[in-house]
Amino acid sequence: QVQLVESGGGLVQPGGSLRLSCAASGSILSISVMGWYRQAPGKQRELVAHITSGGSTNYADSVKGRFTISRDNARNTVYLQMNNLKPEDTAVYYCNAALAPYGYSNYNIYWGQGTRVTVSS
Repeated sequence: QVQLVESGGGLVQPGGSLRLSCAASGSILSISVMGWYRQAPGKQRELVAHITSGGSTNYADSVKGRFTISRDNARNTVYLQMNNLKPEDTAVYYCNAALAPYGYSNYNIYWGQGTRVTVSS
C-alpha cells in the first residue's frame, strides 16, 4: 500500500514562512515527478510546483521567487519552502507523485490527504 503523507501546514502571518513535507511510503519501485498543488475555497486545484527525479523544477507564476521545491530521493520525500506568504496563498496544499510500486511497470499518480495553510493577520 503506497501512501503520501504531508505535514507542515498551519497558520502564519503575511510575510511569514512555512515548510511543507511529503513522504511517500510503501513498496515503491520508482518515483519520477513529485509536486505540490493547492486548492483555495471555491477554486479549482492548481499546480504550485513540481520537480523531476533529476531535480528539474517548474513553478506557477504566482509563487516564483517565493517558493522553493526540493526533494530527497533517498527518503522519497518532497519539500516546499514557502517564504513571503500572502493571504492569497491560503489553501489546502496537496502533494502528488508519479510512482511505480514494486511489481508494476507503469507509473500511476498518487495524492496525499492535504495540509491546510492559512495566511492571515
